[in-house]
Amino acid sequence: MARKMGVYAVLAYVIYGLFFYWYLFYFADTSLPFEYQGTKADPATFLNGRELMLSEEYSKTRNLLFFLSTPLEWLFYFLVLLLGLSKAFKRWADKSAKFKAAHMPIYLIWLSFFAFLATFPLSYIGYSLSKTYNISTQTFASWMKDELIDFWINYATLLIIVPVLYWLIKRSRKRWWLYAWLLSIPLTLFMMFLQPVVIDPLYNDFYPLKNKALETKILTMADKAHIPAEHVFEVNMAEKTNSLNAYVTGIGSNSRIVLWDTTLNRLSEDQILFIMAHEMAHYVEKHIYYGIAGYLLLSLFGLYLAYRLLNWSISKWGIELKVEDAADIRSLPLILMILSILMFISSPISNLGARYEESRADRYAINMTKDPEAAITSFQELTRSGLSEVKPPFLVKIFRYTHPSMLERISMVEDYEVKHRDQLNK
Repeated sequence: MARKMGVYAVLAYVIYGLFFYWYLFYFADTSLPFEYQGTKADPATFLNGRELMLSEEYSKTRNLLFFLSTPLEWLFYFLVLLLGLSKAFKRWADKSAKFKAAHMPIYLIWLSFFAFLATFPLSYIGYSLSKTYNISTQTFASWMKDELIDFWINYATLLIIVPVLYWLIKRSRKRWWLYAWLLSIPLTLFMMFLQPVVIDPLYNDFYPLKNKALETKILTMADKAHIPAEHVFEVNMAEKTNSLNAYVTGIGSNSRIVLWDTTLNRLSEDQILFIMAHEMAHYVEKHIYYGIAGYLLLSLFGLYLAYRLLNWSISKWGIELKVEDAADIRSLPLILMILSILMFISSPISNLGARYEESRADRYAINMTKDPEAAITSFQELTRSGLSEVKPPFLVKIFRYTHPSMLERISMVEDYEVKHRDQLNK
């Protein structure tokens, strides 16, 4: 039975991959509606023929890799259970150390290592793709360093969470999911507080904006918006990418507004001020806190569903999965698989909320700067630098996009420009 389940799982993954290949390369319609052709949202008005071709090729392949990568994790965890690898990891851990406290860390390092190996090929293909299309400027050594940092951060996170999780399962078979969620609240806030000052600097160097004249203008805008900012930070991303970005990160006193140096190098001052106004909107409208609240709400339902699905899976297929008890560490791949599936399924909901917040931030920025030309050209340059699709396929948008499409963003600014033309000309 276990062998048959494994064959079916691999076959399902192949069929799933073929479906998304067909959907992205043959079925999905990304052509611009007639009413937008020739407008500033039409990529043909700001991209040359080669850029249009490369954007289409790159977007399709990148989207296919996205849809293949997460289910590959599910397949990996499923096969780890069916093939008895989880049981073997536990046996190796038990034999490797005399002290019982060391058994779980050893089990986790084996599971993390095999997961890294299983997902590495797709990760490398993604890196190679971005190099081929000149999105990434990162050397292999630098990319590999980031991959290893990811590995150890993920391992450290598991080392903190997993022992607590299994302690809760053993103490309360019916309520562990609720206690786990309650403990996740302070942990989430703590990680958000640490992100800008501990985790992010592991990957890149952050420093106050070097252009003091520009920083003064940005801080003046922040003061008008009643934002208690003392610095705007820039980060050296040119050695890794040609893409442009800016973002708000952290909470409380550790909140930061960050600009990539690629953004500083390629955009004009007016364009940068528009982007900064957009980022300030997230602070003014407390989007970070709403995002945390939304995440915690979804995680509450997610943990409850995980609890029900875990018990149901063990009762139905415990023998095949070689897991007899939810409190046994061998059940961890099943828990991780269930949580990953639930996160993937819920991503359209979280992305919808994120797109709403981003559209609010766009409106706030255009109302603050009253410079639609800077807004539109910023969006056009973001499209060019990342070879992004102006109008992505429906499934790509709902599963991948945390921002409105460039078609929607540019069209919103054009509508604003039409409604306020007289006021803008004064």
